[in-house]
This record gives sequence, C-alpha cells and structure tokens, in this order.
Amino acid sequence: MHVLIAFLALVHASAGALWLGAMAYSLFVVRPRLAGMLDGDDETRMEEAQQLLASGNRWPTASLIVVLWLSGIGLVAAHGGGSYGWWAGVAVKALLLTTATALFWWVSWRGWPRRVFALPEELPALRRKFDAIAAAMLALVGATFALGVLL
Repeated sequence: MHVLIAFLALVHASAGALWLGAMAYSLFVVRPRLAGMLDGDDETRMEEAQQLLASGNRWPTASLIVVLWLSGIGLVAAHGGGSYGWWAGVAVKALLLTTATALFWWVSWRGWPRRVFALPEELPALRRKFDAIAAAMLALVGATFALGVLL
C-alpha cells in the first residue's frame, strides 16, 4: 500500500507542479517578454501572438487537471481516512481545485471563443478579465499545491 501511495503522490505532485509552473512561466516570463518584443502598443499583434501561444494548450491542461483529480481521489482512498483536521484539509483542497477547474473551463470554453471573435474595442476589458482569472488560478493552484504538501 505504501508503494501505491508513493506512486499516487508522485503523480499528483508532478501534475500540480506542471500546471502551476506553466501558469507562472506564462504570467511572469512569456507575457512580459512578449509585450516588450512587440512594443506593447500594437494591440493587434499582441492579441495575435497571445492567441497563437494559447492555441493547442486546452487539452494538455485539461489532461493535467484530470490526472490531478484522479490521483487525488486515489490518494484519499488509499489513505483510508484520518483526523477531522485531515478531512477538513482534503475538503479545502477539493474546493480550491474545483474553483480552479471551473475557472479553467470558463477560460477555455467561454472566454477564449469570446476573445477570438471580440471587436477591437472589447479586447481591453476581456484582457483585464483574463488577467484577473489567471492571477486567481495561479493563487488557487498554488494554495492547492501547498495544502497537498501539508497533508
């Protein structure tokens, strides 16, 4: 049983680290460099570049989220229970991951289609919304990752 728990923990932590790392790299490295490269004033080129970079990322990220959920459920099942504090931690972690998953769903299946077909004057508001959601997702996944280490 210890080998199974170790394997599930490794898979779970790896998937969480990949998602967290990809978001942090995108927010703190790629986007600022892209703005500098394209001289931030050319809104059309910036939008095209961001769309190009984002294309094709939906399903790999969705797969990471599925792996997180399945390995997390497996860890809880293999662990077999714990104190009230442990269960409270699991519940909080599940709530954080549910919220991050819901935000990812909105961005992928509602936000990006809306952004791709937006009029130029609609883009600044959509970008601000995306920035806020990206920051929230980074915080949620980071908190989930930290809580997982503590559990």
